[in-house]
Amino acid sequence: MEFQSLYLKKGEERRLQAGHLWVFSNEVDTHRTPITNFSAGTPVTITTHNDKVIGTGYVNPHSLICARLVSRNLDHPFGFSLLIQRLKFALSFRSSLFLNPYYRLIFGESDGLPGLTIDRYGNILIAQITTAGMERIKETIIAALNSVLPGSAIILRNDSSFRRQEGLESYVEVAQGQIQETIRLAENEGHFLVPLINGQKTGWFFDHRLNRARMQHYVKDKRVLDVFSYLGAWGIQASVAGARQVIGVEGSETAIEFIRHNAKLNSKANSSFTALHGDAFSTLNALQADKERFDVIILDPPAFIKRKKDLKQGLIAYQRLNELAIRLLTQDGILISSSCSSHLQWDIFRDILRRSGRHLDRSIQILEHGHQGPDHPIHPAIPETEYLKTFICRSLYGA
Repeated sequence: MEFQSLYLKKGEERRLQAGHLWVFSNEVDTHRTPITNFSAGTPVTITTHNDKVIGTGYVNPHSLICARLVSRNLDHPFGFSLLIQRLKFALSFRSSLFLNPYYRLIFGESDGLPGLTIDRYGNILIAQITTAGMERIKETIIAALNSVLPGSAIILRNDSSFRRQEGLESYVEVAQGQIQETIRLAENEGHFLVPLINGQKTGWFFDHRLNRARMQHYVKDKRVLDVFSYLGAWGIQASVAGARQVIGVEGSETAIEFIRHNAKLNSKANSSFTALHGDAFSTLNALQADKERFDVIILDPPAFIKRKKDLKQGLIAYQRLNELAIRLLTQDGILISSSCSSHLQWDIFRDILRRSGRHLDRSIQILEHGHQGPDHPIHPAIPETEYLKTFICRSLYGA
């Protein structure tokens, strides 16, 4: 692989030297290396104003994040050999954590491969490429996966909205192997049928595995409401853990069919779980009008704040959602509330819960914090990699 030089302005190397991996377009010395001279995905050596090479990566002149640093070791630059090394390192760690081969294998920057996400479902790998630099070496990525996990089938779920920011087209394709439309997996004693090609994102949300395990401590003999149920991961596991009754709310008709099928796969859920098809906010209002009450309510919405400009409206949505849920809780009821928005900080989320309770003359006790599992590690220099936040709370009347 041939590398072109990308020069930074004086002093703009400090973030990279402190551990960050991104170069923004206003940090580039465009007199020395005009950004427009590069094609999207070009491999580069990232170099300081005084000719010190920081490392190798790739560039995209069409993106605000115009370059990403992949390797600081000049003897081991961005390329096939490095991909194999990082894949093996990630695989070894995940294999030590999980008994069965179902997990996120690669989590972008946190695993040293910015722009690449890979989920593993046994001998099936679902890869998502979100940057031009990784798209350019797509075949190299597939070759590296074949070297590290030979015989795997590979699906490319390159339909993320992030690709538009990189000027990339969206597509989904089977890169190799025979792929069934669904796969069965087990999580925390629950069994689930998961769509591989037509499901949300890469099919299953492994990041909540430990949070769903903690949830099970609060649901025995309880009446549970699971909002934004998707495939029933939370609600069905609540049933398996001994919940008296579980209602799952989901807006997708396709997902509802999967929820009903997954309930049948789990004997306890088959008798205690009910799926409701409908908009989450409308359904919560309707349940309130019917004077329904629940001992435990689980909120796992999609990201209401995908970009910084969505912050104001997103905060309103989180507040409204949590208030609606708290209205439906019994005395001393448990609220499990999550956000997958990296732009929503812990302290702001905590304050949303406080205000939601006080608006209804209730006090909120925070019992536990939950976050993404260890197969979604956090890069300490990149706050965006810490995206998943969960609060397990208790709602107290008149306290």
